[in-house]
Amino acid sequence: MPLTVTLLVRDLELDVLHGEQALKRTIKNEMLSRPGVELAGFFDFFEPERIVLIGSKEKAFMKLMDEKTCHERLEKIFSLQPPCVIFSINVHVDDVYIKLGQTYNVAILKSKMRTTAVSSQLYAYLHSKLAPRISVHGVLLDIHGMGTLITGKSGIGKSETALELVKRGHLLISDDRVDIFEQAHGVLVGHAPKLLERYIEVRGIGIVDVVSMFGAGAYRESKKIRLVVELEQWQKGKQYDRLGIETETVKYFSTEIAKITIPILPGRNVATLVESAAMNQKLKYLGYHAALTLTEEVAKKASRIRKEDDEHDEDL
Repeated sequence: MPLTVTLLVRDLELDVLHGEQALKRTIKNEMLSRPGVELAGFFDFFEPERIVLIGSKEKAFMKLMDEKTCHERLEKIFSLQPPCVIFSINVHVDDVYIKLGQTYNVAILKSKMRTTAVSSQLYAYLHSKLAPRISVHGVLLDIHGMGTLITGKSGIGKSETALELVKRGHLLISDDRVDIFEQAHGVLVGHAPKLLERYIEVRGIGIVDVVSMFGAGAYRESKKIRLVVELEQWQKGKQYDRLGIETETVKYFSTEIAKITIPILPGRNVATLVESAAMNQKLKYLGYHAALTLTEEVAKKASRIRKEDDEHDEDL
């Protein structure tokens, strides 16, 4: 669904001072324009697709100009028809802005926050809405604070595992399809398509609404992905990692995250295995690596034994 000024106003609780008809316009650029050099008369790099944000500094700069020059440069900005113009809370919106907005069909909006705060809020909001996305077939859960993406072929048991984990108190983010975007380098965020929010499809049962079944606390809208767990049928002869010293990774956009492959066999409690994998990965992020600790202890023990044997041989 395209991002419109109407959605921006609703989600960020902005006040509409003028331009009800202009609220249908589409926002396509996640960056903001704070007109500094433009107010000085330099428009070579002005990008009309950006939202214009006017704060106290811009207003103070305009007071240094004569009325005619100020009006000409403001009219130039409005004539390029940015999606909307937003003012921070401490900026008085003069009639000239309303008239220019009416002339060029540009919505005039006002925030309830100061300039720096509204700038940060706008950037985070626009980036989350407009950043490139990929869709992954899988289930995303919040397991003890660890965003865990469960992948695997259809019918392997992803949704059944997710249902068991939700029953244990963990949170569902998305089932069947997970939309992922890169919030920043190293930060991947996953969420459900609007239509699939709060639902799990379980073969033989059908569609399950986790909020109705387990309460509002069983679902959250989005989560940073920290681990990928791939479920696959046990393959005879394939070597599976038994120590976990080396960490496999998977790459989405420019970000690599840890990946664990769990072979499925009859009798294995997959939910417990996924839960344990998430907790073990969380410990690694906190600085404790069980496999490395064990191998170091074994190496120290072996070294002590060799030293004792050497000393015994010298005594003989």
